[in-house]
Amino acid sequence: MIEIRFHGRGGQGAVTSAELLALAAIWEGKYAQAFPSFGPERRGAPVVAFSRISDKPIRIRANIYEPDIVVVLDASLLKIVNVAAGLKKEGIVVTTSKDSPEKVKEMLGIKNRVGVVDASKIALEILGLPITNTTMLGSVIKASGVVKKESFIPPFKERFGRIAEKNISAFERAFQETIVV
Repeated sequence: MIEIRFHGRGGQGAVTSAELLALAAIWEGKYAQAFPSFGPERRGAPVVAFSRISDKPIRIRANIYEPDIVVVLDASLLKIVNVAAGLKKEGIVVTTSKDSPEKVKEMLGIKNRVGVVDASKIALEILGLPITNTTMLGSVIKASGVVKKESFIPPFKERFGRIAEKNISAFERAFQETIVV
């Protein structure tokens, strides 16, 4: 089973990212779940969401404390939240950042693999908004290969309708521009 923890801010789409990743896995015939961790969050406050993907039925329903993959949708969280907490030794952090993967590793104090893309720039250029959820999913797939790129097309079309193509373009560009070290 692969466990993924998403860190974002309220309104950025962390919950949507977790759901779309789970739907892409289900599209491939895998078992998956996605769920948020809500408290008194408000727009702009740090939020956490989770996805699990497996070839077998998933029976656990608890939060993810030892993720295989950590996804960070807002670079400012790297300095205020311990996003790498509990990350497995062979785990990976995938984040939006203008910094290099080496700099992100240093900032987080980890030796794990890190995938970096300037998702905010891509989202602004393609979507016209700094909402990095679909953009970051392209980066996650480049860094981890947890599901196939094509598996996102049906969930994107269902979720976003007429703006699905823009989200697919942002996803594809992030996939191409992600640097993994």
